[in-house]
Amino acid sequence: MAWMLLIIGGLFEVGFTTCLRFVDGFRNIPWTLGFLGSVSLSMGLLELASRTIPMGTAYAVWGGIGAVGTVIVGIAAFGEPASALRVALILVVVLAIGGLKLLA
Repeated sequence: MAWMLLIIGGLFEVGFTTCLRFVDGFRNIPWTLGFLGSVSLSMGLLELASRTIPMGTAYAVWGGIGAVGTVIVGIAAFGEPASALRVALILVVVLAIGGLKLLA
């Protein structure tokens, strides 16, 4: 259950980084509310997961999910570059996350 909470928390991290793109100095209220809700849920789920999963592992996995997810959103939704090297490096992050899961 802790791993599921951690994964969901990582996905909410993608939500708050995506919202952050549109908050416009926190003047865009709907995006700001989305940011605040996503960051609260993301951090709350990380806290719950870290009660069972070692904190260092939980934080690394949470951050990795957020980083990989944010890159994917950037490529898919905002036309950011998807060079072979960039995709290969993201794959390394995914493999590292999987390795941490296996070791925990």
